[in-house]
Amino acid sequence: MDFDSGRVLASASHPHHLIEGLPAGHMEQNPSDWITAADVTVRAVLDQLGARRGEVRGLGVSGQQHGLVVLDSDDAVVRPAKLWCDTSTVSQCDSITAHFGGSGTVIEMVGNAMLPGYTAPKILWLREEEPANWEQVTSVMLPHDYLNFWLTGRKTMEYGDASGTALMDVRTREWSHPMLDFIDPRLSSMLPELQSSLAAAGQLRAELRDAWGLSGEVAVSAGGGDNMMGAIGTGNTTAGCVTASLGTSGTLFARSDQAAIDPLGEVAGFCDSTDRWLPLVCTMNVTLVTELARGMFGWSHADYDAVLASTPAGADGLLLLPYLVGERTPNLPHGCGVLHGLNVTNMTAAHIARACIEGVTLGLGYGLTRLRELGIAPTEIRLTGGGSHSQAWRQIAADVFEVPVVCLKTGEGAALGAAIQAAWVASDAGQASGTAFHDFAATFVILDESTRVEPNPANATVYRNALTRMNALRNCLHSAKLL
Repeated sequence: MDFDSGRVLASASHPHHLIEGLPAGHMEQNPSDWITAADVTVRAVLDQLGARRGEVRGLGVSGQQHGLVVLDSDDAVVRPAKLWCDTSTVSQCDSITAHFGGSGTVIEMVGNAMLPGYTAPKILWLREEEPANWEQVTSVMLPHDYLNFWLTGRKTMEYGDASGTALMDVRTREWSHPMLDFIDPRLSSMLPELQSSLAAAGQLRAELRDAWGLSGEVAVSAGGGDNMMGAIGTGNTTAGCVTASLGTSGTLFARSDQAAIDPLGEVAGFCDSTDRWLPLVCTMNVTLVTELARGMFGWSHADYDAVLASTPAGADGLLLLPYLVGERTPNLPHGCGVLHGLNVTNMTAAHIARACIEGVTLGLGYGLTRLRELGIAPTEIRLTGGGSHSQAWRQIAADVFEVPVVCLKTGEGAALGAAIQAAWVASDAGQASGTAFHDFAATFVILDESTRVEPNPANATVYRNALTRMNALRNCLHSAKLL
């Protein structure tokens, strides 16, 4: 990204995959694959820059949250990383919660309920299930921290991503020592020192600087979790702006100037990566569901859009509970999908396809309701992720959320956020002038006004009623132990 114009000059990507053949609920990747992907993409963008590569002064990392990376005394990776979407740690969540006397006490301690996605139960799982591996561990890191370590040689952890470990009190931004000691008394010595999200993680190692043909010092920013970086990259650094990501999974998050703690534990009380807070809702089923539907009917994305436009809001009463891989919000790790309301009118491919889009969006709508209950008052929602490319889906989102939605010129909001943060630490423009980080970041975030959609009041009423029905159906099935 060019510092003066904010223009993205080069981009690249490189795939890295899940480890196959693991038991159900286990989701892992090899951290070495992340290093390979980073090296390949950095070299690719530098090649695109050509003679301008010598101007590079900053680099930032956006990484998936919650993943567990463990290193031995030689800083070698002990075992593959357990990822945010790994749900194999339910029993560890239960034992942690029981030890401290219930979910309410855990929320009081760290600001979040103990959920399978977080890092804390993964650590306890490793200690209990793989004691030989655990004995080798001397350092515990998150995915983006591990990349920062590779880049700088320093072990650091910033407040934003650390808040997703369930090991840190998000109010004070300090480790919760009762939590650490319960998991293992040695854990305190394994964690990096916490630092401000706006401070640099360090300088790029000379070996990498030489290998990549860079000249001069290159600052590596603190980086952050993908949602925290996505907030920066979508301009979600001030009150009223909310970001919604329509990817394989879905997220909704907003800026808060105080810790937003949900007594029900459904809204994650995270810190952001600007040293404020980022109340966040995560759902595990978004384009995961819609892509299955698209594949089932053999449609292109354009075909799917056309079908959505020809089918009425509410799918003539067909409703999907979209919990195909369980769910995080609401917390249903063993949940399943349910189609409800089938009749002779709506048992068609078009209705089922629309119910899929509406079901996953209503799932995020449930999360937005919970954010509103915690004092978040959205005035605009900025959409990212693959689903945001669909005009029909954008309209459904606006109708469900009941506020205008808009996309950005740069689709990779998290990567842009990392670049903006890198620009902040690599120059003294912001700090020296006293410019607030929000004002600094806003100069790099450009909305795509051609994508803006206003809510349709009639459809909003349909979806308000559908959400009430979804909540009642879910609660009924869950209380009967059928969900």
